[in-house]
Amino acid sequence: MAAKVSYRPDLYPTGDSLPLFQLVPPPTEARPAKKSARTAKAEKPIPATISAKPKNGPLTRRDSKLIEASALIGTEPPSGEDMAFTHAVLCQVGLPRSKVEGERFMRQSGSAWVNVQAGYVDEGNGPVLQPIPYGAMPRLALAWVSTFAKRNNTREIPIGDSASEFLRLLGQPTTGGERGSFRTLRTQMHALAACRLQLGYKGRTYNGQPVEQFDAWQANKDSQQKALWPGVMLLSEGYFSELIANGVPLDNRALHALKGSALALDVYAWLAHRLHRIEGRPVILHWKSLREQFAQEYQGKDADKDFKKKFLPALQAAQAVYPKAKVKQVTGGVMLLSSPPPIPFKGA
Repeated sequence: MAAKVSYRPDLYPTGDSLPLFQLVPPPTEARPAKKSARTAKAEKPIPATISAKPKNGPLTRRDSKLIEASALIGTEPPSGEDMAFTHAVLCQVGLPRSKVEGERFMRQSGSAWVNVQAGYVDEGNGPVLQPIPYGAMPRLALAWVSTFAKRNNTREIPIGDSASEFLRLLGQPTTGGERGSFRTLRTQMHALAACRLQLGYKGRTYNGQPVEQFDAWQANKDSQQKALWPGVMLLSEGYFSELIANGVPLDNRALHALKGSALALDVYAWLAHRLHRIEGRPVILHWKSLREQFAQEYQGKDADKDFKKKFLPALQAAQAVYPKAKVKQVTGGVMLLSSPPPIPFKGA
């Protein structure tokens, strides 16, 4: 029987001047800062809901799911089963969102950074070099695995007896285009299990692999659904310890609603980790710093402008499922204001 989960704000890193891996007390509520006339004039609210009539074409299925999730999250507080977790550093610097050429991926945001190196998996006939994990699938998988580990205080994660069962656990479709879904799952899970991960923040570096042991999914030519699928994944002790100490609570309903966009998932996790830690005056982030954090792949003369076109819809989607997030567009970037976390503090 799963242990009852309660959110402990003392396990949150708070304040940019403190080591991310240090346990610190919860932040104190600060008085709202006064706004100058110039700042107030520049503020432009970013809609927290998705319009029922999109500008470009009819309402898509993804839009409908997002609207439904937004309404549910806005009216029904999260229950214990709705609580998901991810690592604090991965809320600031995420995995790549698109395929990476080569065997290494580095991303840095301020003092936080992540370095991912591709590794090998024995798929039945010797070592096979895996790609670097990318896209929405490994993000959802890491969140699910991290949630089970933290909820049950265990490194051994049951991931289902078949690929279709694990897809269901991740909230992914198991009907229609199944072969493609299974192939993507197999590729990304092998990549995730094989990769070496470095997480760093202000003098503290974690070196290791999130997954210590994983039996490769050996493709079955007769049936993609009942391929030889490992029943248990074992997290490394180092990653597990960091997760227990620095697991950031997220709303699982939001993750499922955003599962079609790796960028929206990253923005949501970032806001969930960042907004409630703001003390005093709001924080203004310019497009250049946001691009360096989320999309260093955008280069060239109009890099910031091109990134902005992708970032704003992702931000709008994240706010739709995080209605208490206070974010405003201002000249040259966005303004972050202190906001309650998506999962309320215990006793709040």
